Amino acid sequence: MKIVSPQITHKSDIGGVRIGLTDGDDVSKVYREIMEAVTMKAPEAVIDGISVQKMAPPGLELVIGMNKDPQFGPVIMFGLGGTLVEVLEDVAFRIVPLSRQDAKEMIRQTKAYRLLEGYRGQPRLDIEYIEDLLLRVSKMIEENPRIKEMDINPLIVYSDGAVAVDGRIILEDETVRTDSA
Repeated sequence: MKIVSPQITHKSDIGGVRIGLTDGDDVSKVYREIMEAVTMKAPEAVIDGISVQKMAPPGLELVIGMNKDPQFGPVIMFGLGGTLVEVLEDVAFRIVPLSRQDAKEMIRQTKAYRLLEGYRGQPRLDIEYIEDLLLRVSKMIEENPRIKEMDINPLIVYSDGAVAVDGRIILEDETVRTDSA
């Protein structure tokens, strides 16, 4: 279960995420706990509801993000994700649009690459899927210039694909442009 609010980016930081629920009683109890925690820690937030999702199997947590640099325009980020993204700072950046080579280099530039290759008996994860996803995100950003920021975190990757567990997109405000004669 996750809180749904445009003002709350880091849901787990304020008690807005709970996993491992097993039955309806758990759901009812956790709903109340989440609402209480969020109301106390983010009283100004508008709460749109709570999302109940199927639990994703464990895998490697990655992040794909984007923001607009004032000088370079849209920049894509890739790296280790989840709640430790700010702590580990294992990320790579590239300017949009990405080429296939850019996507490959971004992945290989991070320590996440060693984990993706498989280590200590772990299977190799789907690096090609991540490359394709980076290219699709780049294309989406090119085709939608109002996207100001976006992130998929965590993106859980497996040996055969990945699942976006959480994501957000922030659009630029539309401004009315008038030309005077």
